[in-house]
Amino acid sequence: MTTVPQPAVRSMRPARPAWYRDRRWLLAGGTAAFAVAMAGYAVFVLTHPRVQWMEPVDLRVYTDGGLIVRHIAPFYDAHSAAALYDWGGTAGHLKFTYTPFAAMVFAAASVASFWTLTKIAVVVNTAALLATVWMTFGALGYRRGLVRLGATLLLAAPLFWTEPVQRTLFLGQVEIVLMTLIIWDQCQPDRRWWKGAGIGVAAGIKLVPLIFIPYLLLTRRFRQAVVASGAFMLTVLLGFAVLPADSEKWWLGGLMFQSGRTGFVGWEGNQSLQAIISRLIGNVARAQPAWLVIAVVTAVAGLTCAAILDRAGHRMVGLLACALTGLLVSPISWDHHWVWIVPAAVAAVVYAARARRLAARLAAAALAAGIVLAFGAWPGSLWGEPDDLGGFSKGLIWAPPNTNPSTYYRLGDRRRFAEYHWHGLQLITGNLYVLVGMALFVLLVVLAVGSAARARAARSAGGPARQLTPATAAPPQG
Repeated sequence: MTTVPQPAVRSMRPARPAWYRDRRWLLAGGTAAFAVAMAGYAVFVLTHPRVQWMEPVDLRVYTDGGLIVRHIAPFYDAHSAAALYDWGGTAGHLKFTYTPFAAMVFAAASVASFWTLTKIAVVVNTAALLATVWMTFGALGYRRGLVRLGATLLLAAPLFWTEPVQRTLFLGQVEIVLMTLIIWDQCQPDRRWWKGAGIGVAAGIKLVPLIFIPYLLLTRRFRQAVVASGAFMLTVLLGFAVLPADSEKWWLGGLMFQSGRTGFVGWEGNQSLQAIISRLIGNVARAQPAWLVIAVVTAVAGLTCAAILDRAGHRMVGLLACALTGLLVSPISWDHHWVWIVPAAVAAVVYAARARRLAARLAAAALAAGIVLAFGAWPGSLWGEPDDLGGFSKGLIWAPPNTNPSTYYRLGDRRRFAEYHWHGLQLITGNLYVLVGMALFVLLVVLAVGSAARARAARSAGGPARQLTPATAAPPQG
């Protein structure tokens, strides 16, 4: 019998478009990049002494504050002393410098053993880093699918190796978690009545997030501002209920305004406007009047620009402008406070991908790359890393000489401190974070002024204002 050849049976499944195949490659590349970043960290941890990759002195302060709450608070009476703030501090003379509510939060964490807590801190901070990148992509329009996941892993890999992130892991800090809480809060739909509470809780732990409340007012999100204020006041009241003497000393006794309690304001690790002004003038007290004027002007200009950018349709950029303003005007902005460069770099990448003009695309891409390079965790051996700072991943700010923390805790402000004698390139590298922050601040002011001018021109012409970039254009979904 002769066999009649049959035509090949075609699959009923439609061919996948090219962008679908590309997103699979993006996921594979992102997974590989993040795996390499994690493997590199694990290898170093396993092959080097702990002091080179973790010295969790800040985590020790947190847990000590929590232990004071657990063991002292149940016995408070009308005559109890402010045990939390009268405590002498750790061996490194680090005192508890946070709110009473913060100590209550850390009381729950202090239940675990300290070294177990150090491991938990690394895992939680890494997860918070991924969540921040993921939510930033979502806020900028990439809301689901493999594209968002692949891009999250791909960008989280180099951002994990930035100095503020590594310094957070090194010290056992909570800055990434607080940043994630604020971004999560502001990524919620506006219809949720409790939106804003995350900002209030974050401010109840560390005061700098309070700057987001006037930002909410200027962007006409009045209900969120009320919720944030209410949540913050609730943390204050809880502190008075559990730690009345400490709360009175912190909130009513002026302790919250004593920035010097954290140490030498002009120390290299402080990357704020007050710090750079103090280093240039050569004395913290003499720098105070100039800093107050500059801080007020910066706060007004920064919040105004943040509101303008928000109203122009760039809500995430407005939020980041507000965060940058807080970093600049806060008396103390330690290097690990600058973890806000993580969502900033993500935003720059997204704007580069969506820019219509080649020049704008290259500029945004260069901005993202510049952020990663300026804030990168470079080997400290390149400039003879001091022993007290660890040895494997320090930012460029640590290149100049700096004062040993144990010295300035003992002596206070002294003209002989190393930061007062920088010269040449040391003035740039030692102040790099705040200088980069000032440059980004100027860029945001220019963009806000341009956006406001276009909005006025559009209203005069009776047409819609042209956006900085196609921020509202629908991105490819996975």
